[in-house]
Amino acid sequence: MSLKEKLEKELLLAMKSQNDVRKRTIRMAISNIKLAEVEKKGLLDDSAIISLLHKEIKMRQETIEEARKDNRLLIIEEAQAEMAVLQEFLPEPISEEQLIQIAKSVINELKANSMKDMGLVMKEMIVRVGGRAPSENISRIVKDLLQK
Repeated sequence: MSLKEKLEKELLLAMKSQNDVRKRTIRMAISNIKLAEVEKKGLLDDSAIISLLHKEIKMRQETIEEARKDNRLLIIEEAQAEMAVLQEFLPEPISEEQLIQIAKSVINELKANSMKDMGLVMKEMIVRVGGRAPSENISRIVKDLLQK
């Protein structure tokens, strides 16, 4: 079952159980997936959907940071609940150490030795990591390793 199908199935379950936060969050995720598919003029694969979910989580983290500045507890709680729902659909995260090991092996395989090779390394890393880590983390690690 694809991730999109899983989201649609979970939306139906959330509607039946009348879980408003879950229903609203999943509905928003499906809406963003469909919008991306229209823009791409094709269906998204699971890795693209995972990337979209990571973006949604990041947006909620930013919302929480802004709400903390203004001491808006209701907004913080709502964003945290939405993040929890979205994280259910992500694969198990990969540890920082595992990410570094994968990056080192990709750099060695591609014989990358400068920042000019970052694009090639990133492309391969994203495929190997498969959505188990945010792109920002992958980019930071690859950049650090290439600059050494």
